[in-house]
Amino acid sequence: MATTRLTAIHPGKGRGVAKTLKDSVDYFENPLKTDNGEWISAYECDARTADAEFLLAKQKYAALTGRDQGARDVIAYHVRQSFKPGEVTPEQANRIGYDLAMRFTKRRHAFIVCTHTDKAHIHSHIIWNSTSLDCTRKFRNFFFSALALRRLSDTICVENGLSIIEKPGLSKGRDYARHMFPDGKPPSFQDRLRAAIDTALAQKPETFEGFLDLMRELGCVVNVSDRRKHITFLAPPADGLPDQRQPTRCDTLKGDYTVAAIKERIAGLRVSSSAGRAPEANIPPRPSLLIDIETKMREGKGPGYERWAKLHNLKMMAQTLIYLQENGLDDYAVLQEKAAAATARFNGLSDRIKELEAGLSTNAELQKQIVNYSKTRQTYIEYRKAGYSKKFKALHEADIILHQTAKKYFDGLGLKKLPTVKILREEYAPMLEEKKKAYREYREAKAEMRELLLAKSNIDRLMGVTDSRAGRETARDI
Repeated sequence: MATTRLTAIHPGKGRGVAKTLKDSVDYFENPLKTDNGEWISAYECDARTADAEFLLAKQKYAALTGRDQGARDVIAYHVRQSFKPGEVTPEQANRIGYDLAMRFTKRRHAFIVCTHTDKAHIHSHIIWNSTSLDCTRKFRNFFFSALALRRLSDTICVENGLSIIEKPGLSKGRDYARHMFPDGKPPSFQDRLRAAIDTALAQKPETFEGFLDLMRELGCVVNVSDRRKHITFLAPPADGLPDQRQPTRCDTLKGDYTVAAIKERIAGLRVSSSAGRAPEANIPPRPSLLIDIETKMREGKGPGYERWAKLHNLKMMAQTLIYLQENGLDDYAVLQEKAAAATARFNGLSDRIKELEAGLSTNAELQKQIVNYSKTRQTYIEYRKAGYSKKFKALHEADIILHQTAKKYFDGLGLKKLPTVKILREEYAPMLEEKKKAYREYREAKAEMRELLLAKSNIDRLMGVTDSRAGRETARDI
């Protein structure tokens, strides 16, 4: 099911139009959310310089019409379009968002579409300039425009074989997460913590400390306060649900989930009423680093923890041996060679990505400054002809500052002849494509290196190799 939300963007408190546009675009284009810019598309603007191009269009609109609404002005419109987890790919979501913006704005406004993949539900952020492409009018936010947008979004989703909310009127005012549950009531933070506790206890920890370690493995944040003698949790992340910010005290969960009740359940003195229920947050066991039991015991861990840690190390060692056998790494020399080669590949890709990012950043900034320079050149010429008049500057201060900033940037690079934006874009495209390819290889190399270093570290510990601690630290830092 797809949901949409339309928001008008005004200049923020203490921020001008330029700052508000830049902050908004920077958030939407966040490389950590868009797979390093792979899922960004644009219409009648360059995504890298969209904020500057939107601003210049507004300045031209003000010059042509003489209209200025001040703080009440709508500088852009933002749409968030969310999809059901697992129903679309990032490419499909971006294409659908682009189609939605094209139809809704009737091709009269520049826009960018940024698809975020950092959440379980893929969603796109669409921002379009309120000023039209010809800079003579602004977008008309008509009555029931949000309803029209939602119906258009539903139409496009149906055309693409996606689900929609059948009775949106019954869920008016609800957030996206509530549409994920038939009864309209998503689990609370406490519900998610109880499910995590049941999952951890289902693995039969021998001690309370072992139970807390299992809670951490499930994604919970655990805080044990010696001063107040209580334990707090943050619920594990869940698909389509918000992350918990304020911790929950364990004893407030009541019933079978207080500290005393949990200890009784571990000791077998208490049976939970939910014992037969399948755990909701179960996570399959994965190999991890062996625990340095000697160090932990010196830190003050008890006998119960020692028994649990030994069992944990046995399980991890068995999984490590299975991994080595499945990958033909029975020979330690081969394992060393593979680990060294994977590390070298990872480091090489990391260095290359940094070089490409630096080149892309320089190229994009040069494009931006050339655009600013060319669009404000005539204004600056008139400013010089006016004898650098203060009155003229006051009327055209934004253009003059942009022009001077661009000139200063060119001087800093030592440019005597400016390249064309077309040439820069032609240079940018292959660099961006190489960076995308390098990032895909980088993620694969990182996963391979981590697995090999984890396996080598565990084998080193088993064999008593002297540099095993350094190997463990290297694997942990990845």
